[in-house]
Amino acid sequence: MPFAGLGLHFIIALFFAVHAIRAGRELYWLIILFSFPLLGSLVYFFVVYLPHSKLDRGIRKVTKAAVKSLDPGRELRDAQQAFELTPTAQNQQRLANAFLEAGDSAQAVQHFDQCLRGPFARDGAIRLGAARAHLRHADPAAAITLLESIRKESPTFQPEDVSLLLAQALGEEGRVDDARREFTDAVARFGSVDARAEFAIWAAGMGDAETATAQRAELEKTRKHWQSHTRDLHQALFRRVDSAISAGRKAG
Repeated sequence: MPFAGLGLHFIIALFFAVHAIRAGRELYWLIILFSFPLLGSLVYFFVVYLPHSKLDRGIRKVTKAAVKSLDPGRELRDAQQAFELTPTAQNQQRLANAFLEAGDSAQAVQHFDQCLRGPFARDGAIRLGAARAHLRHADPAAAITLLESIRKESPTFQPEDVSLLLAQALGEEGRVDDARREFTDAVARFGSVDARAEFAIWAAGMGDAETATAQRAELEKTRKHWQSHTRDLHQALFRRVDSAISAGRKAG
């Protein structure tokens, strides 16, 4: 039995090692995982794997929504206080995200651009946040430049988020064919709820009712197999899709 347990530890460590390689993580994770299979796997799970998983994103979305409904300005106040006390790049990134969530895209762009002038200019999370802020601020060209740089230099960094945001930016820039290709590729590569939903919303806005309806039908097939809490988690997203399709029909 001890040997069986030891083998299981190494199998788990191997799984996370493969994940680390595919995700482009630092090589020291491999040393940690194989030197301390059990402890290393636990550390990797909580430090790297869980924060980037869809499960954790869903939990964070629900938590953020609950906090926001109870105290809408709390995160912005906390972020401003943290940055005033300790003006680090991490705290400025948090402040920029808080401004973006509060709907102040101008302030978000300003703080993200300041982050991009420092030593963390090539940081994937900062560039992705800056791209999102620029797109929200009606500057899709800047967003496209940032997203293409991420894809070129860090192809394993949150590829689905980069792809969907790039597709939206291309659409805002008026590059309809490029946007359609990017959305189609995202659906083919990831097949996720977010990819199909954003494609449907964009297609509806372009007057392409056929594509929007087809993606909505695929989403419904997936939703039939969900448990109630998963349906609740995606309820707002489905409302956005249905609203976009309805608006597209009225406009047509």
